[in-house]
Amino acid sequence: MLIRNVRPWGGAPSDVLVDGEVIAEIRPHVPGEAPTDGQEVVDGRGRLLLPSFSDVHVHLDSTRIGLPFREHTGRPGVWGMMSNDRENWRTAEIPLNERVAGTLERMIGRGTTRVRSFAQVDVDTGLAKYDAVVAAKEKFKDQAEVQVMVFPQAGILLEDGTPELLEEALKQGADVMGGIDPCQLDRDPARHLDIVFGLAEKYQVEVDVHLHEPTDLAIFSTELIMERTKALGMQGKVNLSHAYTLGGSSETVTRSIIERMAALDISLTSVAPSAAGQLPLQDLVAAGVRVGLGQDGQRDYWSPYGNCDMLDRTWQLAFTRGFRADKLVEHAAAVATVGGASIMDHSIARLSGVNDRPGLAVGDRADLLLVDGDTVTSAVMDRGRDRTVLHRGRVVAEQYRVEGGSGY
Repeated sequence: MLIRNVRPWGGAPSDVLVDGEVIAEIRPHVPGEAPTDGQEVVDGRGRLLLPSFSDVHVHLDSTRIGLPFREHTGRPGVWGMMSNDRENWRTAEIPLNERVAGTLERMIGRGTTRVRSFAQVDVDTGLAKYDAVVAAKEKFKDQAEVQVMVFPQAGILLEDGTPELLEEALKQGADVMGGIDPCQLDRDPARHLDIVFGLAEKYQVEVDVHLHEPTDLAIFSTELIMERTKALGMQGKVNLSHAYTLGGSSETVTRSIIERMAALDISLTSVAPSAAGQLPLQDLVAAGVRVGLGQDGQRDYWSPYGNCDMLDRTWQLAFTRGFRADKLVEHAAAVATVGGASIMDHSIARLSGVNDRPGLAVGDRADLLLVDGDTVTSAVMDRGRDRTVLHRGRVVAEQYRVEGGSGY
């Protein structure tokens, strides 16, 4: 395949040759140059060329994308929001499998080809939500790479039978074991994390822990997570999601947390909240911590936010972090693309700093997004709609329409 007249990371007009699944050559664009016989040609029309997005924190299972807006009835706190979901998810206007697959389809159409989705498993849902996410993964296996995380949204210790359900999902092939607020929700952090890490070790999967806890509790939970990561030799296999209060202590404590995360290769995923006390993004990347971005819920029973568009969430990351300089806005785009990819696949190098613009070199896998915009910053600000999406060297979406999709 020859992708003609594109601007990698906003650079000079170039032609990109794709051989199989990888980028084989990048050369200056020569107007009027004829392709070789039998070569598929994608007309870039001067658009930007970026790595495709990686949404590494999304709850496909709770989506209301494609359905009418409804009054928000969620109550404060994780348990209150979770209870609201329990009261409503079965009575949505269309079946669960259809809305989960439709949401994934919209994400692909807008440029996301790597996804880590949570699948709630508890005594209320059983494996219904897990099965729906797995079905969506299978349906779009040729258009996106999806990891499924078994997630104890209601805690592990509060309801009898939860650990057994979590283990059953892992037996069936879940990719990641989840945990949530070990202190604040289950109120027994050692036991909660022993179950999380014990199951992860037993089934040789990674760990991803949601941390919504206030600063002191979040730091304590993180200390326990670090201890288990080191003791079990799980360096590079643990991620913290949210953790938006970990930077709320002293500068010395913040620096120590970042250094220890880097030493243990514990990654961090953000959904770009407007919260004080977050770990400094530039400091995390400079220390060598893998950092990714996600949309979290998608217009669901938790929140009316989320629209399947990671370019929109990139804008939110830049905005909430106060980024104005072009290099910082572009850095937000790097986090949203290759940053998240490096969490899902450790053969992909983590970002090396705010000036790193990876993902478009010879030998890189051709997971690509062509989008209109004068510069990367303008594309983030304007969220251009002229998009072509490639996954593993093949066009999988054009103008939001996904190959093999339903037009959801």
